[in-house]
Amino acid sequence: MDFRLTKEQKYIQKAAREFAKGELAQVGREYDLNETYPEEIIKKARELDLIGLFIPEKFGGPGLGYLEQAIVLEELWKVDPGISQQLCSLTFGAEEFILFGTQDQGKKFLEPIFTGDAVMGFAITEPDAGSDTLSASTLAVKEGNEWVINGSKVMIGNGTKGTFMLIFALTDPDAKSSAKRHSIFIVETDREGYTAEPMHGKMGLRCSDTAAIYLNNVRVPEENLLGKQGNGFHQLMAFFDRSRAYVSAHGVGLAQGALDMAVKHIKGRKQFGKPIGSFQGVQFKVADMAVKVELARNIMYKAAWLLDNGTPDTHVTAMAKMYAARIAVEVVDEALQLHGGYGYFDDYDIERFYRAAKVLEIYEGAKEIEKMIIGRTIIGL
Repeated sequence: MDFRLTKEQKYIQKAAREFAKGELAQVGREYDLNETYPEEIIKKARELDLIGLFIPEKFGGPGLGYLEQAIVLEELWKVDPGISQQLCSLTFGAEEFILFGTQDQGKKFLEPIFTGDAVMGFAITEPDAGSDTLSASTLAVKEGNEWVINGSKVMIGNGTKGTFMLIFALTDPDAKSSAKRHSIFIVETDREGYTAEPMHGKMGLRCSDTAAIYLNNVRVPEENLLGKQGNGFHQLMAFFDRSRAYVSAHGVGLAQGALDMAVKHIKGRKQFGKPIGSFQGVQFKVADMAVKVELARNIMYKAAWLLDNGTPDTHVTAMAKMYAARIAVEVVDEALQLHGGYGYFDDYDIERFYRAAKVLEIYEGAKEIEKMIIGRTIIGL
């Protein structure tokens, strides 16, 4: 496998880097503190084809790959994790259309995302069903040629801003196999019975829309079933096998951004008459941080490369997500330490990065779930 970027990929990387520095750097702190939804930045990102890079052209997307998606997200997360999370979430769940949807569903629901007429979300988590997705109890019952959905979801991206949501719901509660009990539905958020409430007080990523949603006898037509009835869990796992590859870029980018901040600070900050970067102990810290980031980047590239070459590997993707999240937490912690007391104040961006890092070990599969996947695959049980 050759992970050297092509000329086109380097161009995409450069465009994303310039966009991040030009649009995100100056407003990231303000947007985070005020929980400001980045409407204008989203519009500009759409115009530059910096969202949903893996979505095929037939559905309105750029038609590139998961590696390009990861490259862009790394550059964005280097500068501001909150706005970058919102940009990533605009197409969260699109893989379900690509893998399991019909041509009509893909064109109807994905194309408007790229024209600015739609925002999507994927509602999986429930108050009593987080990592245990098979315990999701939101219920969809067939009535004639419609499905009636009842239940609630929490911590859902774009819950209040989305024009449609994918809903992971129980459809076959008596199926012998627990993996055959759920299905996925497309629910337009203007349907009667759909309500959403913003969830405030997040530790980080505060400008990204997060909500609790409630479905009270929400009716959708039969054609809003995405994929096959009872195949929802397998579809969900296929989605994670892909999304975790580029979500690992969140951790790589955040860690690289934190390292860059630390290097800048230790070159300018003097103690005992010398830049603190001249001290061997500080240099050792920086060396360890840099190695971690490079290793995380390489496994991220491998996971995305495998996807783009038609050979997805569940345990490699899990490794990429788990390790990138871990090193993000570790590197940003060291970076803040190198800032000393200054890093504890929100005048410095490292404080915002520190608050954002922890969620990477929780969402898109908690680190314990990733470890289970890796261990089970290696042991062969």
